[in-house]
Amino acid sequence: MCFGAGLSEMAEKPQPVQVLYCGVCGIPAEYCEFGPEFEKCKPWLIQNAPDLYPDLLKGALAKDADKVSDQLQSTSISDAGSSKPKEEVKRLPGGKIKKKEKPEVIIEKMTRNKRKCITTVKGLEFCGVKLNDASKKLGKKFATGASVVKGPTEKEQIDVQGDIAYDIVEFITDTWPDVLETSIFFIEDGKKVPAV
Repeated sequence: MCFGAGLSEMAEKPQPVQVLYCGVCGIPAEYCEFGPEFEKCKPWLIQNAPDLYPDLLKGALAKDADKVSDQLQSTSISDAGSSKPKEEVKRLPGGKIKKKEKPEVIIEKMTRNKRKCITTVKGLEFCGVKLNDASKKLGKKFATGASVVKGPTEKEQIDVQGDIAYDIVEFITDTWPDVLETSIFFIEDGKKVPAV
């Protein structure tokens, strides 16, 4: 009895399946039509996966002929040098567009022990200000204790001892010209109020 004869007849080891992912949306190319950016994916699919969507290829050939003739008629020499790259828009899953946060400085006055006040400054780091340097300058200017602490949302903020909420706006705009007065807000009675 020979055991070696049956090895050659055994099935070969299965190979992993090669999946083509879309270069635009990042999902497998055969599922692009169900994704949020199918219109943007069409040119990539026509170029890289024409066998998956043959209808797109037929429609694209007819449209390309029209587009080329329109571009040749509308293109001039002055337009060739002034092409500006479009800004990249960050998309979240589900096709939602991520909005760029506007830098806002929020000043809030909190009371502790009925008489003592703490002024909290949030958002200075988004305006390009180093919080450690800012807390030192605030402490020296107002002759109080100032420190960088983590707030309830795990973001760093500056706590300054004393009620300096209205004096601090002028100091911030004078010390750091990148911080606009229109981007500074107070929190009063739970409402966001512009400092201007």
